[in-house]
Amino acid sequence: MQKEISWLLQDKYHGKQTPLFKKNIKRLEKGEPLDYVIGFTEFLGFRINLSKKPLIPRQETEYWVEKAIDNLYRDFESFQNRGIRVLDIFAGSGCIGIAVLKHIKNSKVDFAEKDKKIIEQIKINCRINNIDKKRYRIIQSDVFSKIKNKYDYIFANPPYVPTVRKNKLQKSVLKFEPKTALFGGTDGLFYIRKFLKGAKEHLRPDGKIYMEFDGSASSPQVPPQKKEIEKFIKKYDYKNSKFHKDQYNRWRWAVLS
Repeated sequence: MQKEISWLLQDKYHGKQTPLFKKNIKRLEKGEPLDYVIGFTEFLGFRINLSKKPLIPRQETEYWVEKAIDNLYRDFESFQNRGIRVLDIFAGSGCIGIAVLKHIKNSKVDFAEKDKKIIEQIKINCRINNIDKKRYRIIQSDVFSKIKNKYDYIFANPPYVPTVRKNKLQKSVLKFEPKTALFGGTDGLFYIRKFLKGAKEHLRPDGKIYMEFDGSASSPQVPPQKKEIEKFIKKYDYKNSKFHKDQYNRWRWAVLS
C-alpha cells in the first residue's frame, strides 16, 4: 500500500498532500485500483484517461500491440498510397486504436464499443491525445452488429475470462472493473466465438486479425482456450493462423487471415 500511496502522491498530486489526496488514500484502502484513483494509465507512451472506469489496459495487451504495430510498419509500403483502415473492436478505453493512430501516420481507425459510457471514454482519449477527428470514427456496436466496412487490420481484445474462474481474479478487479469487459461466459469463449464467426466478412483481401485470448492455465471445467480457438479457426475456414506467447510465456494472442 505504501508504494501505491507514493505513486499517487507523485503522479497525481506532484508531492503535495492536499485534502483530495487524503480522500484518494481512502479509495486505495478500500481496494480501488491505483490506476482508477490516479485517473489515467500509460499505454505505449501515451496517456489513457480512465475517468469512465473502462477496463484498465494490461501490460500483456501493451506487449502484443507493440509487436503488431511493428508488423504494420513492415507492411507500410503496401498501404502507403491508400492508407491503412483499422478496426479496434471491443475497444474499451480505445488504447489499442489510439496506439495505432499515434504510431502509424497513414492509418484510420474505427472504434467499435457497445457501452455508451465507455464510448464517451474513447472520445475523451482521442481528444487528449490530439487525434484528428478525420482519422477515426466511433461506432456503438455489439460485436459486428453495426459494422459495415472491410478493414486491413482488425484488433480484438474481447471479454474472455471464464466465469468458472471468477474467484481466481483479484478482489479489486471483481469489485471495481466492468464485468462486461471481463467475462465471456462459462468457458470464456462466448465473444471470441461470435467474433471469429463474423470477422472474415469485414477483412479485406490480405488483411490480418490480431486477437487476444486467455492464456491462463486451464481448470478441470474449462479447456485451454488456444485449443478451442484452433477448432474455431478450422470451422470458420481461416487460411492462416499463428499463436504467440506474451512476456510471461503464456499463450496470449493470435494472428489470423
